[in-house]
Amino acid sequence: QVQLVESGGGLVQAGGALRLSCAASGRSVSSYAMGWFRQAPGKEREFVAVINWTGTNTYYADSVKGRFTIARDNAKNTVYLQMNSLEPEDTAVYYCAATRVVVASTWYHPNGYDYWGQGTQVTVSS
Repeated sequence: QVQLVESGGGLVQAGGALRLSCAASGRSVSSYAMGWFRQAPGKEREFVAVINWTGTNTYYADSVKGRFTIARDNAKNTVYLQMNSLEPEDTAVYYCAATRVVVASTWYHPNGYDYWGQGTQVTVSS
């Protein structure tokens, strides 16, 4: 079993930045692809970013491309999401997730993941 705990959320003004962390425990996630998703009130959970197990490949939703950066430190069993130039539309609960599935096309949908964290709230004020 893998336990994931997100941290780093909070309230920030538009144009500001936050860095989210996702700490894994229970087993090493060095062989897992790790993704970030978000869910705003009344909306479905949506893909934000994903990083493969070695950290060599990253993919982003168009809405965050150029503003967000996903990274991982396998020695610390931790994944990060650096969020810059935040916009009110980025307000949501952010979740990290882990999957051992190697088919990259599955990484863009929540159903492609085996483990989830409890989420951290990000609120961007205008």
